[in-house]
Amino acid sequence: MKSIIIGDRNVIPSKIICIGRNYVEHITELQNEVPDDMVVFLKPNSAISEELVSFHQEQIHYEGELCFMYENSRFSAIGFGLDLTKRQLQSTLKHKGLPWERAKAFDGSALFGDFVAIADQDQNYSFELFINDQLVQAGNIDLMIHKPEQILKELRSFMSLEDGDILMTGTPKGVGVVNKNDKFSGRVMVGNKIITSVEWIAR
Repeated sequence: MKSIIIGDRNVIPSKIICIGRNYVEHITELQNEVPDDMVVFLKPNSAISEELVSFHQEQIHYEGELCFMYENSRFSAIGFGLDLTKRQLQSTLKHKGLPWERAKAFDGSALFGDFVAIADQDQNYSFELFINDQLVQAGNIDLMIHKPEQILKELRSFMSLEDGDILMTGTPKGVGVVNKNDKFSGRVMVGNKIITSVEWIAR
């Protein structure tokens, strides 16, 4: 089982819960409709990787996201994550009305930086993603359609959460193709203070 680092601990998530279409401008970017209900899909533990791969049967798209770790009945830590997507395959599956797992839950489709403990899940946390030192994505809780506390309440209405599970809260506009040798730099902030950051080189 794959593990995630939080402080000086390694934590093994039983699953990764992802929220789709949680930023209005990203919905517009992909020409989707604003959903009536929260869009939820899962990635398995096996999706977690430390390597950013640019090609997996087809080109891969990046989606930078604020991520929370669930422990002791609350979101206890925050980190930066990449939700990697086979966009062409996803489009085909959506057109046919089929589930997205083949495009979203493949091995290596979830990358995370180190998580840091938080006392308050409701602060206006934000993130930035840079590719080759150019800002490509920026998001924060205020821009989310569904805020973390609302997401947690909805998830608990139909799903059991285990300590160590990870929530990926959705991506803002600016998604695109992962190119080999690109440098990806992600960071999470409170105000102007960086609280955790991570870097990958796509291979």
